[in-house]
Amino acid sequence: MAPKWLKDAVFYEIYPQSFKDTNGDGIGDFNGIIEKLDYIKSLGCNALWINPCFDSPFKDAGYDVRDYKKVAPRYGTNNDLYRLFGEAHKKGIHVLLDLVPGHTSEEHEWFRQSQKAEKNEYTNRFIWTDFCFQGAKGLPYIGGESERSATYILNFFKCQPALNYGFLHPDEPWQLGIDHPDTIATREAMKDVMRFWLDHGCDGFRVDMAASLVKFDDEKKSGTSAIWKNVREMLDADYPEAAMVSEWSDPKLALRAGYHMDFYLNHPGGGYNSLMRDYQPAWWAGEEDKKDNSYFKKDADRDISRFLGEYMDWYEDTKEIGYISMLTCNHDTVRPRFNLEPDELKLAYAFLFTMPGVPYLYYGDEIGMRYLDLPTKEGGYFRTGSRTPMQWDESANLGFSDGCADSLYLPVDPAGDAPTVAGQEKDPYSLLNTVKALLALRHAQEDLQADAPFVPVCTEKGKPFVYQRGALLVAVNPAGTDVCAEVDADGRECLYKIGKAEAADGKLVMGPQSFVVLK
Repeated sequence: MAPKWLKDAVFYEIYPQSFKDTNGDGIGDFNGIIEKLDYIKSLGCNALWINPCFDSPFKDAGYDVRDYKKVAPRYGTNNDLYRLFGEAHKKGIHVLLDLVPGHTSEEHEWFRQSQKAEKNEYTNRFIWTDFCFQGAKGLPYIGGESERSATYILNFFKCQPALNYGFLHPDEPWQLGIDHPDTIATREAMKDVMRFWLDHGCDGFRVDMAASLVKFDDEKKSGTSAIWKNVREMLDADYPEAAMVSEWSDPKLALRAGYHMDFYLNHPGGGYNSLMRDYQPAWWAGEEDKKDNSYFKKDADRDISRFLGEYMDWYEDTKEIGYISMLTCNHDTVRPRFNLEPDELKLAYAFLFTMPGVPYLYYGDEIGMRYLDLPTKEGGYFRTGSRTPMQWDESANLGFSDGCADSLYLPVDPAGDAPTVAGQEKDPYSLLNTVKALLALRHAQEDLQADAPFVPVCTEKGKPFVYQRGALLVAVNPAGTDVCAEVDADGRECLYKIGKAEAADGKLVMGPQSFVVLK
């Protein structure tokens, strides 16, 4: 059973180094998040996901953890984070931290001890072969950097040695099973980390690379799932209001493994990808530009079935056991303003915020912050352009920091028309105020919340996409022309609309780039 507060939750994702700097060092901090809690609440967001904020050498922007129980000094102190929990709770806002269970930094003390030739309690905390020149049977590995005569397995970048949760089918002496005391110790160590933060006021975790724990797993991830089910037992018993969302993008597996939510991620060719990012820019893998056929692109050759074909399979299979979470963007994804204009974004967000599940709004997407073409920073590569400082107002550094421009973590948008919160708050038709109105509607209407039924009504190409949420009828037309659906909406009350929407004689006529919710 998911915590009840998730039913009406709308999350706001914060990349802490880029949100608000209060001490002038050019890097965002916990006090900056506290300062902006009222703004976050004014959006209609009542929950936060904060990207990794633990002590780290920042070779991968904090996803290389050096100490799970200590915050990175650039953000503040542990007490500052505890205060953030408390201040958020006073305003009815829950807070999830980003947990990285599959690997640590190579500078973590667990790994330093594991590198030693002499056996100790951390010898098997990471995955090592038996010899300094022995590979790892197809897994990425590093050798020659440790006192220990062995090579170690990587979970992602070179700086991220894989924690040892065991192998589902060990067939080498160096491979331990998932029930070995040393691999169980790894699981228990991670549960201890979770308890530490939950006891200090955290409300749960977004879990990075949640499917990556057990190696040589079967296609159903039964070994990794067994670990998360064990974690869920602990949470249900001791922290029943704590929430878990997985970076897995396979809800059939993730939600049955014990997660309350699973992210619907931007995998090329996937259903979510077809909505806002169905393009291939030339800089991506050196390929040629491809026409943008994103569903919410005004002049696209759109087809909602590309989304529904995948989504409905997942939704029908999992709607009784957890939530599929769609997001406007995240720190790993190109911002939607890269290819969509503000009027297109309004419709995309209207769709996302009226769908089932628990939605996530990435900081800055509410004002249409642009994707910037920037050199890599802290392992970001192409993702760096989606991690730039929040744009608050027209003051120096667009209100992000009082520090010098050359000290900023990343540069702000240099364009003369860079969108800001202050600028859009004055415009009743701005993207920001559209987001506020949509989220207010979601909170006011139980039939638009996480678990209300969802039924597609009109999915035909060339017509508006019409769907039912409980007793409400919702329709969207991203095209630049009028379209019509044979749907009986006569006599229904209009709760909210963008553009023109008229119901008469058993037909729903939607004007160019329009959206409507009818009761």
